[in-house]
Amino acid sequence: MGKITLKGDIIYTPDKDKLKIHKDSYLIIENGLVVGITKELDSLSEDYEIRDFTGKLIIPGFVDLHLHAPQYPNRGIGMDKELIPWLNTYTFIEENKYSNLDYSRRVFEIFIRDLWKVGTTRSVVFSTVFLNSTKLLMDMFIESGLGAYVGKVNMDKNTTPAMEENTQRSLRETEELLLEYMHKSDLVKPIITPRFVPTCSKELLIGLGHLAHKYNVPVQSHMNENISEVYWVKELYPEIRNYADIYDSLGLFGKTKTVMAHCIYNTDDETELMANNGVYAAHCPYSNLNLSSGMMPARKYLKASVKIGLGSDISGGHELSIPKVMTAAIEISKMVWLMSNRQYNPLTLSETFYLATKGGGSFFGKVGSFEEGYECDALVVDVSNLLTNKSLSLEEKLEKFIYTGDERNIIERYVKGIRIEEPFM
Repeated sequence: MGKITLKGDIIYTPDKDKLKIHKDSYLIIENGLVVGITKELDSLSEDYEIRDFTGKLIIPGFVDLHLHAPQYPNRGIGMDKELIPWLNTYTFIEENKYSNLDYSRRVFEIFIRDLWKVGTTRSVVFSTVFLNSTKLLMDMFIESGLGAYVGKVNMDKNTTPAMEENTQRSLRETEELLLEYMHKSDLVKPIITPRFVPTCSKELLIGLGHLAHKYNVPVQSHMNENISEVYWVKELYPEIRNYADIYDSLGLFGKTKTVMAHCIYNTDDETELMANNGVYAAHCPYSNLNLSSGMMPARKYLKASVKIGLGSDISGGHELSIPKVMTAAIEISKMVWLMSNRQYNPLTLSETFYLATKGGGSFFGKVGSFEEGYECDALVVDVSNLLTNKSLSLEEKLEKFIYTGDERNIIERYVKGIRIEEPFM
């Protein structure tokens, strides 16, 4: 990977409470890792290739902690429905098309290219129930140079007949995927992916928990997203105290690294269990609004020491851009603040930028920051076309980009210190 230095206005969040800003400085990278940040280069840095972006922002790449690749064609469709009718009317029908690898490739090319465009350098992705299209998606991520966890979806009940899996076959195919891809790439890895409790038999969940433990593979699923879903889970498991206990009792809730999407209706016990088990919550504000699911109380979870990242949740969410998701998260937090009698303060810019970078990036390890030893995922951002007031501070320039910029402002993208060209061109 060699030695490179990026020169510009460097902004990142070692912790959530304050932006760390190095104006007109050098970000030093060696073998994909951050060595340090300095104002002046010394003679020891002479063998580094210098890439000069003076006057541009250099920020960590964005992390999308929850989205569905095969739903990409459905963005902006069916937004007048709640979760369960939306799944049955649109989602399962679209996902069934991915038994066709030609169709899969066409969609995945557009999907991955658009992730690159909006500056998402790492993502945690649901694929389909189909093994071959999941392998294809993983291979395409590897080819692109972007980082990802990708999971073959498991569901053996309460779906369309065409999508309903045989339990043992679902487990066999999942294990095949794990064995083939666990060590195939440093950047693209498999993840255990039960869709959610209502579409998975207890036998299937037990088997997936066993595979997660056997191979030390992470887990992703959904939890407490929608009121109807929560009631449905209670009907299916009347003997269980709460939704989280089902996952926890079956080895799918922090026994290995785990992320649960939404978590809007957590009980206090569930929130405490997430914190104790180190389970991440993927906050997906656009999806929660579009499907009339609710508003996740992000501040409450931060105060409870729950790990949080942001998710586009394509296609419940219609926006792939994590900066747009950031603004929605801030706006929702303001409404939660008002509705809680000002108990839970709104999210700040630095906190939300942290969630979009280091917060979600920590699911991948030392990712999402420019601290020494971190994998250097970076974006170079030119905000000059957004500025009518040239005297803005660097923090204000970042905020201007987050609220009013788009992919056209991102001029370079790096993953683990390697410049990533537009994929599949």
